[in-house]
Amino acid sequence: MNNLKLGVEVVSAHDLMPKDSNGAANSFVELHFDHQRFRTTVKNRDLNPYWNESFYFNVSDPASLPEMELEALVYHQNPANNSKSCLGKVRIAGSSFVNMQDATVLHYPLEKRGIFSRVRGELGLKVFLTDDPTVRISNPLAEFDNMMSTPSEASNAIRENQYATNNPTRTFQHLPRDNHTMPQQYQQQMQQQQSYYPSGSMPPPPLEVPARNPYATGEIRQEQPQPRILRMFSSSGQQPIDHQLKETSPSLGGGRVVGGRVISSKKPGTYDLVEQMQYLFIQVVKARDLPNMDLTGSLDPYAEIRLGNYRMRTRTFNRNSRPEWDEVFAFPKETVQASMVEVYVKDKDLVRDDFVGLVRFDLNEIPTRVPPDSPLAPEWYRLQSKDGDRTKGEIMLAVWIGTQADEAFPSAYHADSVPLDPSIASTHIRGKIYPAPRLWYVRVMVIEAQDVFAHEKTRLPEVFVRIRLGHQMLRTKGIQSRNASFQWKEEHMLVAAEPFEDELIITTEDRHGANKDEVLGEISINLSHVPKRGDNRLVRPQWFSLRRNVLVDLEQLKEDPHSSKIHLMVVLDGGYHVLDESTQYSSDLRPTMKQLWKNPVGVLELGILNIDGLHPMKTRGGHGVCDAYCVAKYSQKWVRTRTMVNSLAPRFHEQYTWDVYDHATVLTIGVFDNCQLGERTETHSDGQMHSYHKDHVIGKVRIRLSTLEAGRVYTHTYPLLVLQGSGVKKMGELHLAIRFTVTSLFNSIYVYTRPLLPKMHYIQPLSMQQQDYLRHQAVQIVAQRLSRAEPPLRREVVDYMLDSHAHLFSMRRSKANFFRLMSVLSGPLAVGRWLSEVCAWKNPVTTVLVHVLHIMLVCYPELILPTIFLYMFLIGLWNFRYRPRYPPHMNTRLSHADNANPDELDEEFDTFPTSRGMELVRMRYDRLRSVAGRVQTVVGDVATQGERIQSLLSWRDPRATAMFLLFCIIAAITLYVTPTQVLAVMLGFYLMRHPRFRYKLPAAPANFFRRLPARTDSLL
Repeated sequence: MNNLKLGVEVVSAHDLMPKDSNGAANSFVELHFDHQRFRTTVKNRDLNPYWNESFYFNVSDPASLPEMELEALVYHQNPANNSKSCLGKVRIAGSSFVNMQDATVLHYPLEKRGIFSRVRGELGLKVFLTDDPTVRISNPLAEFDNMMSTPSEASNAIRENQYATNNPTRTFQHLPRDNHTMPQQYQQQMQQQQSYYPSGSMPPPPLEVPARNPYATGEIRQEQPQPRILRMFSSSGQQPIDHQLKETSPSLGGGRVVGGRVISSKKPGTYDLVEQMQYLFIQVVKARDLPNMDLTGSLDPYAEIRLGNYRMRTRTFNRNSRPEWDEVFAFPKETVQASMVEVYVKDKDLVRDDFVGLVRFDLNEIPTRVPPDSPLAPEWYRLQSKDGDRTKGEIMLAVWIGTQADEAFPSAYHADSVPLDPSIASTHIRGKIYPAPRLWYVRVMVIEAQDVFAHEKTRLPEVFVRIRLGHQMLRTKGIQSRNASFQWKEEHMLVAAEPFEDELIITTEDRHGANKDEVLGEISINLSHVPKRGDNRLVRPQWFSLRRNVLVDLEQLKEDPHSSKIHLMVVLDGGYHVLDESTQYSSDLRPTMKQLWKNPVGVLELGILNIDGLHPMKTRGGHGVCDAYCVAKYSQKWVRTRTMVNSLAPRFHEQYTWDVYDHATVLTIGVFDNCQLGERTETHSDGQMHSYHKDHVIGKVRIRLSTLEAGRVYTHTYPLLVLQGSGVKKMGELHLAIRFTVTSLFNSIYVYTRPLLPKMHYIQPLSMQQQDYLRHQAVQIVAQRLSRAEPPLRREVVDYMLDSHAHLFSMRRSKANFFRLMSVLSGPLAVGRWLSEVCAWKNPVTTVLVHVLHIMLVCYPELILPTIFLYMFLIGLWNFRYRPRYPPHMNTRLSHADNANPDELDEEFDTFPTSRGMELVRMRYDRLRSVAGRVQTVVGDVATQGERIQSLLSWRDPRATAMFLLFCIIAAITLYVTPTQVLAVMLGFYLMRHPRFRYKLPAAPANFFRRLPARTDSLL
């Protein structure tokens, strides 16, 4: 029986639009959901009404809940004709409903119901799901009669309804909650609506990409030649050719890609951005009735699979004749050079493993499975001897041929990824999907403390408050007081991650001296019980009793019978986006609280195809090898491909999908060398021995979604460039297929008009110092949580993907940013040079034409702005034919990486604080002083010009101020009696006068300005 219900608590409304002659409104709220309608009571003559009424809707079909909407309409009741008029409405998507324990009151801005509506104000609602069978459905109140009493009201309603149908309004939604916090019946219906999709599945139907076959021209054969490569040159002519993108035309699962178009003669499947590779899957489930092989009557069984040159084995069970492995193995069919596959069951011994039995399969008789077919049912097979005779024991197996779309592909042990040493844990090789932890800002306001006594009565205590949350620690300033009451009124911010494992510990301490603090009281707060908010509404502070950590004598107890108390305001701010990335490369801009998420605007699909030309990262067995894997990060979803062992040209062909909520986000793909496969010290390419405890960086690719055309498939090879101490180095080429699909054109355009960050960043902004500190703490938490997964995403991988060290000083980056600024200013400077040439009459024809244009604009000033905008429109149309047809990539010339000084690179890779020698640090310090001296001079010159402008009216130079005032009164009279157009023509002719009428000496206004005094005389 379905007990799922939707609870809605109508709390209040604020700042409603007045509707009657007295400037008030008789307001009530109507709730519409799943063909049910409830209404609150009417609050007469109140623009800020409070209802605090609860309603419960029955959910008829929990499976279609994400497609439903809750609509709350605020009306004004007109008692004269018993009609109602709309004051605004709110729409909440069904995917934003949360459990009752996680629900909180949110104030939604009212939206227009139609194009002729006028609305303002907010509506406070608390929306939640519950499966409590004791909760009953609410009873609807009586409806109004004669809702539309006049024809004008009816016509307005018709126009509003038509506008609402043709122009969908914004909705407040978020992705589905985790299953362990949902009601049980709702979990069963929402299993297919997860926000993270495994590599063998696709998004739910609302975001499913339709089949693309608009360019089908004919059947394409199965065997295709090597992809044709087209050279794509960078926008900068100085970029080396070897470091540029290359456009390719591969044959993928959806068809041949030519110029971003997919040419296919068949309907594309799930994996249409990668080449469909066939695998032989063998599922070893369990065995039974195995014979005892040891003298002690025990058996240590394991299964070994032999296919050509491949050898793979399961884990070993000690003293168990009925083992249960339940492991899946995958063999690439294109590299198989055998006609039979053999599954051996052996007994593990110290000297030589004993043979128990085997099962053989003919590869030509193995069935093929194509999803969405159901998985193959495992079967019991009788073990045979090597001669083909039956032996004791049976093994349960399932053998089939499938592709990457198979559900067993992500969790299978791949033959092309298994290391040579079977003792190495294969958990470091599998590909996985990692959901990033949901981060919250914890706001702690320390107001005051009372009855805080120091243990030494002979001295005046200096009390401060220390705030700790995990590895984060903040403190207030120290305050001295004689009456045991202390006031701080300081606000501090920390970062916490769900689930909240660490408690917030607040201590009051007395500072005795340097590094000598004495704890006076302590309190621990569980963050699960802290209130959450999505806006800047006030949260009531609370008094907390402090625990004492030392023994107190009887006399002090008599003087202080009450415990010490502290006044705190602690709240979880969910209206912010917790910045764990650089804002320039951010992949997610949504607030923490899921109820504030908007609808996605599109779907991003990424196909990681292969890597060519990898450099050996280490040696194994006397040969240079590389164990490469890829990590992709977008939004709250991290993905990791399987590790390709001993391969300098790995082929992944794995596809992943993300929901896109903003175009101004960046997809990051990193390539790393897996150094967790059992090696400790190996010989590097430089001939030295190194300890491999960290995964090595091979390269990184960033792709900004706003630079991608919707629906186009981008297939390029990206050079993997890494900056080392010896300079920039190309480590290989990463082949990717990317497609960005827009699901809603209206939402996609509307996103450009919204603020980049959530509104709390503008209503209650954080200082730059707070942002840097909180970002550092967020990176620490994300790295710590991801390193606890299996296989772990190591700390060096997370730091490299999030650019955690990008804020440190680098002379190379400083040069790059300076020349970027000069490139931006080159346009205005070029216009200035052109005007100077016009004024110098270097081309008389051009100067005469400029004179004519100047006269026309002065006579018809209303043509100035239309001319400017028309000129920009024509420039944009002209540049359309030269638009970039590929995503931007790392530019070594723009980054000043190809000609960087070795000492500057060594300074960039230095630790913080520095670990270099004293002489080297002194040399770098002197170099920085010389650069800072030039910057100091420029800043001083700019300040001098500004002070000269201020001194015009300050009478610092009385003669100059008197002359300027006389000029002002003469200019005022002249401008008053002379037409403005005449002055404009004369000024233009004067500035563009012929060089024969010019003087080589500076003009009088310039001489006058340079003689004005500045405050440089007051500097020491």
